[in-house]
Amino acid sequence: MEYIKANEKDAGWIFTIVQDTIRTIYPQYYPGEVVDFFCELHCKEHISEDIRNGHVGVLRDDDKIVGTGCFKDDHITRVYVLPDYQGKGYGSYIMQCLENEISQKYDAVYLDASLPASHLYEKRGYQTTKHERWNVENGRILVYEVMVKSLKHTATRICYEGKTFIPRSNTENGEVDGHTVFAYHQNNNMLRWRDHKRSFGWNGSREWGIRFLLSAHE
Repeated sequence: MEYIKANEKDAGWIFTIVQDTIRTIYPQYYPGEVVDFFCELHCKEHISEDIRNGHVGVLRDDDKIVGTGCFKDDHITRVYVLPDYQGKGYGSYIMQCLENEISQKYDAVYLDASLPASHLYEKRGYQTTKHERWNVENGRILVYEVMVKSLKHTATRICYEGKTFIPRSNTENGEVDGHTVFAYHQNNNMLRWRDHKRSFGWNGSREWGIRFLLSAHE
């Protein structure tokens, strides 16, 4: 089982997963007008746009795409698993992957919960912040919940001269590789950090100490 970034060639299969799941599961909870609203909301054009923006992932099992997830900023916008593969933990796995990615930049994650999925989110620690209503065709009303969950950062990020540096591994207390604690600041064009006994820095000569602790990306 592998969750990876989606590409344009996956758009058709993602569309099929989403539409089949909506048409199979949602009529048990919603009238036809609301089901049609969800299908239009997750149309192929919207899915393709999300893929181009880098927001979509797919879950593969034995080389077959069985589920998909999507997020933008701190908001999870789409999680679907084929009906025949539901109840096997695939949805929870996709959620964990999305939460891990969002936690790199945000302290909390938000989502708009449909009735079929709200129990899954509650089990994952999401709490309802408010109830919303949306008018659809023929006077039908879609009722959904806005839910939020606090996240723990998976990385401590240091920005310097256009680059972002993160520890290769860290705990929630800031410990790296089990022994180094970061207490960094920028002062006089120098980036500093320290552990319990030593102090390190990067000055204008680009000289690093303990370079194995950090990785850089644009």
